[in-house]
Amino acid sequence: MANWCNNVVWFEADPTTLQSIKNMFLQMAKKEKATREGQLPAFIKDERDWFFDIRWEEEDALYYDTRWSPNIEIVRQIAEHYKVNFTYDYEELGCLVYGRVTYTDGILTNTFLEQSDFDAFELDEDTDLYHFEGETYESEFEILETLLDRKIALNN
Repeated sequence: MANWCNNVVWFEADPTTLQSIKNMFLQMAKKEKATREGQLPAFIKDERDWFFDIRWEEEDALYYDTRWSPNIEIVRQIAEHYKVNFTYDYEELGCLVYGRVTYTDGILTNTFLEQSDFDAFELDEDTDLYHFEGETYESEFEILETLLDRKIALNN
């Protein structure tokens, strides 16, 4: 059984193009529900990296799951097809996968955490609290976001 990678994509497009992208994903979600199978846009000629549990949320964000890892290349192909940019967050903590992709004017940047980043904090199993740089956290997500923001800032 696959580990599920959680994905969120924000496409940067004019309202008409954004509506076209949204409609495509809503149709894929409808087909997924009917067939109980992962989906890909019709213009993608891939045999894997399907979209599962497709949802378009109020803030004009696409939420979906993939098996094991993000499907960055497929999202890039969608952006090229519609001639748009995007920001893409992904995470699958069971396999220590956590990152952000930006695609602007044809340039794709994938910033992700590595093993050493995950080693920078620890879980106290007795208290179920995380410890990082002298602070205590109830969840690892604030720590992960801090670490990722730092990497992004270093790359800019």
